[in-house]
Amino acid sequence: MLLKDRDEVLGMMRVFYSSAAVMTNGSEEIFSADFSACVSDSPFLEGFIFEQGEEIAGYAMLAHSFSTEFGKPCVWIEDIYLKPEYRRKGFGREFFGLLKEKFPESVLRLEAERENLSAVALYKSSGFEELGYLEMIIK
Repeated sequence: MLLKDRDEVLGMMRVFYSSAAVMTNGSEEIFSADFSACVSDSPFLEGFIFEQGEEIAGYAMLAHSFSTEFGKPCVWIEDIYLKPEYRRKGFGREFFGLLKEKFPESVLRLEAERENLSAVALYKSSGFEELGYLEMIIK
């Protein structure tokens, strides 16, 4: 993800965060902060762009942490979004393969809405296992 991708990434974030795939709606302030962290030297957030030729097909954002539960680094796939016309073309599967190569000693985690059947099927076929956690948050 590069600074020149800002407008397109923010546009995709607006679509993603207003979809049924995400429980929160985000805000312009959050989208801007997330993008800025992705293109800075932040050790916590990393941004990726999916491209087909010269066209941006989607984006992903990874958050880096450590899992005391598993005793090793943890990579959270915070956002993964593909424009509708680029779905089911192998981008997700290729990206997860890249992550397994790039972070072989890390736990890869993500969240999904159960109703997002196609995304859940992709995640399971890419090796992700469902956890029976109740996730809680303080904002």
